[in-house]
Amino acid sequence: MASFPLPHVVLGEGPHKVIAVHGWLADRSAYAPVLADLDLASFQYAVVDLRGYGDAKDATGTYTTTEGAADVVGLADRLGWDRFSLVGHSMGASVAQRVLASAPHRVRRLVGVSPVPASGLDLPPEQWELFSEADRLPENRRAIIDFTTGGVRPAAWLDRMVARSLEVSDAKAFRSWLDSWAREDFHDLIEGSTVPALAVVGAQDPALGADLMRRTWLRWYGRGELTELGESGHYAMDETPLALVRAVEDFLRADGEGGDGTS
Repeated sequence: MASFPLPHVVLGEGPHKVIAVHGWLADRSAYAPVLADLDLASFQYAVVDLRGYGDAKDATGTYTTTEGAADVVGLADRLGWDRFSLVGHSMGASVAQRVLASAPHRVRRLVGVSPVPASGLDLPPEQWELFSEADRLPENRRAIIDFTTGGVRPAAWLDRMVARSLEVSDAKAFRSWLDSWAREDFHDLIEGSTVPALAVVGAQDPALGADLMRRTWLRWYGRGELTELGESGHYAMDETPLALVRAVEDFLRADGEGGDGTS
């Protein structure tokens, strides 16, 4: 499968390379609240737009996690990064796990922020209807964001998140991505992996919380870890940015490899 040159921004000059992948309801601007406080001396981050989002909004494709993973690996090749860590939010964590499945020797560490498990997400019929019509109904996007942040966030923030989501995503791609991240089960391809893998979840997120991670993530990853942010829901980058940066970078910093990828 030919990879697509993913639009991206590179930040920092650190020896530990990290690729960050956004979720279903946003483009790479989802990471904007944390960028100013990253450790750019220790890490170098590439923050990407997947096909159908942001600067890749008009890019054609199948809009699947498999395709997305190939695009991420292709970006690493273009950057000259033989070994790298991955951070993925929600759907982006599914893409990151696909990278691990296809190129395990290249992944140093894996972080999922409110990650969709590699088994997909088994949505009840009424929730599937809510999600599957969100491509054309802004109120559905708002309901999803409100539900997954515990129903406690300001109305203006919800409105802003919806407006951004509509602006940065192509409706057709948005709908197609759902079928992939929610309905594809590839956990057999990553089960037993010894790559260190951290799941960061929000206590206010009823959809992708600690209980689900214990049944999935921690069972499948031999070196899996779980961190729960008590004041956050599904969007830790917005809700608890400093706590998220600390959790993610402490985990990445625990890697004992040298900057050249040697042990």
